[in-house]
Amino acid sequence: MSSERDPPRRELLANVLVPIADEEDAKRTAMALEPYDPDRVTALHVVEKGGGVPDKTPVEQSEEVAEDAFVAVRRVFPEADDRTAYDRDVVDAVFEAAEEVEASAIVYRSRGGNRLVQFLSGDLSTKLVTEADRPVVALPRSGPEK
Repeated sequence: MSSERDPPRRELLANVLVPIADEEDAKRTAMALEPYDPDRVTALHVVEKGGGVPDKTPVEQSEEVAEDAFVAVRRVFPEADDRTAYDRDVVDAVFEAAEEVEASAIVYRSRGGNRLVQFLSGDLSTKLVTEADRPVVALPRSGPEK
């Protein structure tokens, strides 16, 4: 049944935005996503800005990390697009990029960590899932973290 208030129907994995942290995270995330065969993939690396204080890492170093991560995604998804965002708030940058690429879903793989680590980091996963304006898909973590 459908009404005028229903959101438009679209394939969940038609156009996914995939936030990635580094090369290893990109590799693991792409491999976890591969069996679901998304139509279009855009990898996103967010460089956290300091907001009036020195940046966590030099911009050049962050851009190298991003490029290595994009290469890892393209090993699995050769046609993947990539974006680099610069922001103090990682989740807001993800939401903005999702809007810009008109993502059908945001797809990520939890990086884990104990509750204390999640609390201290602001638990980005919780904010991502609870504040998104589109579906958020958490990929299963296959195998133990190394």
